[in-house]
Amino acid sequence: MHEHDLTNTRTSGADARSWWEARYAERDGVWSGRVNAVLATVAAGVPVGRALDLGCGEGGDVVWLAEHGWTALGIDLSVTALTRASAAAVGAGVEERTAFVAADLASWDTSARFDLVTASFLQSWPVEIPRADILRAAAGFVAPGGHLLVTAHAAPPHGGVSEEMRAYRFPTPEDDLAALRPDADWDVLEAARRPRTATGPDGHEHHTVDSVVLVRRH
Repeated sequence: MHEHDLTNTRTSGADARSWWEARYAERDGVWSGRVNAVLATVAAGVPVGRALDLGCGEGGDVVWLAEHGWTALGIDLSVTALTRASAAAVGAGVEERTAFVAADLASWDTSARFDLVTASFLQSWPVEIPRADILRAAAGFVAPGGHLLVTAHAAPPHGGVSEEMRAYRFPTPEDDLAALRPDADWDVLEAARRPRTATGPDGHEHHTVDSVVLVRRH
């Protein structure tokens, strides 16, 4: 989740759900549908298995994972987004390897364990979510030998953002690693900033930076 102007408003999960439902209702498709490039690179280098995508939006990452042999579950607040995700899975012919659940990640839980847990740009403004708590819980969903990948905006995602967003404190790799609290049961494979070039809503290219944290459970 990400986009739009930043305020200091704190909201409940229900308010966040309403805001994101309205956001997705603004247009037929909010995101590109393409896989997050960091996820594609990481997933290509680990054994295929069960995947969990936290804040999956319209399902681009889930569909890509399923197309590459994974059994993938996507969780998101927005029913509208997940309806589109399900349709994308059907369109790609991978509906049997995908599932989607509408839930608040602040309280969602499962006894299932996954070989890959991913959170791609799990950031929300102007409504806040308890992101650090969600990431900490995410570590508990990783199976032995599995990986957890957190990719975040570490800078404004494009040039046409408000001054309020420019003042937002974007998470750093150190922030997200601290939220995960990896102990001796984990290997930290990456905690770094990755520069990339993005295209903004106006079509212009913009240089930005992502925070990438990749850890593996023993």
